[in-house]
Amino acid sequence: MISSGRFKIRSTVVVLATTALAAAGAMVAVANTGPAGVSAGDVGVMAVEDDGADCPVSLPGSTASNSRLPDPFTRINGQRITSKSDWRCRRAEIRELAERYVYGDKPAKPSSVTGTVTSSGITVNVSHNGRSSSFSASVQLPSGTGPFPAVIVYGGFGGDTATIRSSGAAVISFDPYSVGREGTPRNNKQGAFYSIYGNTSPTGLLMAWAWGVSRIIDVIESNGGNVLRTDIGVTGCSRFGKGAFAAGVFDQRVGLTMPIESGTAGLPIHRGVNAEGGQTLSSAYGEQPWFGDAFGSYTGNPNTLPIDTHSLVSMIAPRGLLVMDNPHIANLGPRSASVAALGGAEVYKALGAGGNLLYHSNVSNGTHCANRSEWTAPLQQAIGRFLRNTGSFTGGVNMHSKATGNLSQWRDWTTPTLSDGPGSTTTTTTTTTTGTTTTTTTTTTTTDNPPVGACTASVSVNQWNGGFVATVKVTAGASPLTGWSVAVTLPSGASVTNSWNSTRSGTTGAVQFGNVSFNGNLGAGQSTEFGFQATGSGSGLSPTCSAG
Repeated sequence: MISSGRFKIRSTVVVLATTALAAAGAMVAVANTGPAGVSAGDVGVMAVEDDGADCPVSLPGSTASNSRLPDPFTRINGQRITSKSDWRCRRAEIRELAERYVYGDKPAKPSSVTGTVTSSGITVNVSHNGRSSSFSASVQLPSGTGPFPAVIVYGGFGGDTATIRSSGAAVISFDPYSVGREGTPRNNKQGAFYSIYGNTSPTGLLMAWAWGVSRIIDVIESNGGNVLRTDIGVTGCSRFGKGAFAAGVFDQRVGLTMPIESGTAGLPIHRGVNAEGGQTLSSAYGEQPWFGDAFGSYTGNPNTLPIDTHSLVSMIAPRGLLVMDNPHIANLGPRSASVAALGGAEVYKALGAGGNLLYHSNVSNGTHCANRSEWTAPLQQAIGRFLRNTGSFTGGVNMHSKATGNLSQWRDWTTPTLSDGPGSTTTTTTTTTTGTTTTTTTTTTTTDNPPVGACTASVSVNQWNGGFVATVKVTAGASPLTGWSVAVTLPSGASVTNSWNSTRSGTTGAVQFGNVSFNGNLGAGQSTEFGFQATGSGSGLSPTCSAG
């Protein structure tokens, strides 16, 4: 059992996403406006590094191969989340999976972190278990009177620093090599992180760098004074884009994450980058110890990973995310990066924060890590919205026509409508043996506190060796229904062979069932049932119901 600790997410901004495809590229544009009573600056930033550390997580002993992107809404135990509050501990599961399989462990805050903050620099001193290390970063302040929000720039090589400062944020130039040095073998890693945790630590450089960013934030929290506030962004390009992405993923105090042209080991989905012609996973793993050591087992077969980078994007939700990408360099895997953004955007939308993510690759200049005019306005708006609590930000996915990803080719799951309140799931299992035949019946009832006019669905499964029958009960909410739709995501290998009292779309993966003429009209609180037969396993079914 692994526990991972966080405080409650403040509020998220409710937005809706609309999709438009244009000849020059594809843009999903979302206006970022909040409902009455919701602060425009309240974007899910936490007071702690890891808000879900108290969530119990039991990692699987093995995982099945899956060529599609794993469902970010389905827990390790196979149950789908039903409320926004469920995301907190689902995110903790994804975090633990990412540490085990991709990055290596990110230790909790060391026993002692001290340092100083001045108008020109930050010092960081760390002690833990009898070991100590130190590193520093330079600071450039904007004009005006502090304290200022700040953007941590990896190696001074990320978002345009002149634009950052003119937008009212300080620039913190962080040398990641002081924390985790490149050019070292995996059994002799060097830098401040490895001085604390050992040079044979299986944690890769990207996570070590992210640990360094977290320690800078620790010092700002304790000693920022009149110089720096704890409104923090992080950015970097190329290998430093990989690092900036990891820093935002693994520290919920980062309000704005801005990776640029991150390439393999950054945003591009692991399952797609090899085929796309990007830098291969094995090449990236061997070039530098960016990945954790354990990832070496998956470079040739990423389909066996229980997560992918779309889930890492989702870990940033609902905080600000501005991804700047280059569609003109195939080695960067821009199509796979856009798929990751599209997949992660589904979690943003489900949390009511779709406007807090912008993926932007619709640029004309193909030079690697160039400052581009197309990114100036989004950068200014993102700093204003997420670090200064001023102005507005338009989220979406703005892809160049040369590298347009298609999420539908990569997923077999649907995006649920998450309720605002906590959901609850009750499972009862009964096993009956007659002669040599054993029948297991599992009834799972999922309640997602539906709004007026919505509905709930529960399922009873009669399982045998090689197949099952599922009976689904649909119950109207506080208002009558004139039609209903139920989404069911089947386990890998399961396939519907027959259904009754419903219409059906699909036989595997995400299957949609709808009412027929005689069972669509339900009074408030009334129920009806439909069923289906399928091959394979019916374990973990968690139907979701919507009106219409």
